[in-house]
Amino acid sequence: MLAAFGVVSCGAGKKSSSTTQQHKLSGFKFRAFVSNPVFPTAGINLPVLNIVNAINNDLSTSNISLIGESTQPGLMAVSPDLSRTIVYSLTGNTVVVIDNANEAIATAPGGKTGVPAINLPGQTASMFIGNDSVTAYAAVPTATVLGQAPGAVVVMNLQTGSVTATIPVVGAQYIVGSPDGTHILVFSNQSDNLTLIATALIGSYTDPRTVVTGTSQSHFDRPVSAIFIDNSTAYIFDCGPECGGVAAGVTTYTVGSAAPGPTTPVSAATYGLVSSGTLYVAGSPPHTACGEGTSAPTCGTLNMLNANSLAVLNSRPILITDGYHDLMQMGANGQLFIGAHGCYSVNNPGVEVRGCLSIFNTNTSQVVIPQQAGDATGIQPVPGQTPNVVYVCQGGVFQIYDTTTDLPLVQPNGKITDIVGRSYDVKLVDPPPN
Repeated sequence: MLAAFGVVSCGAGKKSSSTTQQHKLSGFKFRAFVSNPVFPTAGINLPVLNIVNAINNDLSTSNISLIGESTQPGLMAVSPDLSRTIVYSLTGNTVVVIDNANEAIATAPGGKTGVPAINLPGQTASMFIGNDSVTAYAAVPTATVLGQAPGAVVVMNLQTGSVTATIPVVGAQYIVGSPDGTHILVFSNQSDNLTLIATALIGSYTDPRTVVTGTSQSHFDRPVSAIFIDNSTAYIFDCGPECGGVAAGVTTYTVGSAAPGPTTPVSAATYGLVSSGTLYVAGSPPHTACGEGTSAPTCGTLNMLNANSLAVLNSRPILITDGYHDLMQMGANGQLFIGAHGCYSVNNPGVEVRGCLSIFNTNTSQVVIPQQAGDATGIQPVPGQTPNVVYVCQGGVFQIYDTTTDLPLVQPNGKITDIVGRSYDVKLVDPPPN
């Protein structure tokens, strides 16, 4: 039992070459970090986190150097108390810990050395920091586990830069934590089950895992993600045919239950968001035609459900870009930004340009597909500005969208803001100004 669920402190990566170096802070009071593996500096491309002044969208030249720490900074997660940001690198499968206040690699206890990069046992596309802002979790579907098929949830200590536990879950692909931090839902590739992890039992002699299967009356169909509506109730997104299953839907699950609750059928479901009493659900049903107005052969769909009853509100699915949808954020003015990867991208300047980003106007039910090709990899609404904006990383390009026009924001100098390099993810690291 200890081998499977106990402490595995030897998983730390190489020691950090950065300590609390003397450097000039940006001075920004309201900041966003943008991961960028190829920021040109002195004639060479270097991995950095670009720092954006989120009060006025000023990019300036402020950045956090990740040289020697992260080769290909991409996916990020911010701690609930906004003190830390973790940055995953696809090259090397490392996670580095950033001290947000000091805009540098975090220091280890004692303050003399930097927190070492944490080596994961494979790639991850899903990670988050727990409620204590010290413990982080990552799903690693290819993690080698003795005596069973690959897959695990890796637990990290962000103060020491170490792996503290490796919890075997076959094919673990995506994880979602409950609001109170007591449980984690784990979704595995090509599975009709989900795994529930009790965080208080990690490292104990009691197995923290509970595998939730279905019954003939109620079951999951390729569950891939979820959102919690309170500490114990989650809406599970059943991918269905898009993931090789039978029927897509939204299934209610109560933490601790041995089986799922009722399912509401929808056209497709891989990701969703609740806003103002409405549950928005996106996915890509196989072979769904787009109709006129685009050369893209297939489209995805958006459905709206009552967040309490799960009754479907739209008479027919709303067409959006296809691809695998895994990002969704509500911007100001009722503008819902929906991101996907692996969509049919069109890049024919002067005729049609479209990628994996859709903007749905919840007031008019109109859909805008911005003229930018490529995967949508980061979406961050920015409150407090006039007009309100949304930061988006798509196809390696950083763009600032004006939610009153659904177009890239034009600065007073007449230019559209961009970050040189290849932007991947964007996160706010400060509370909005009063």
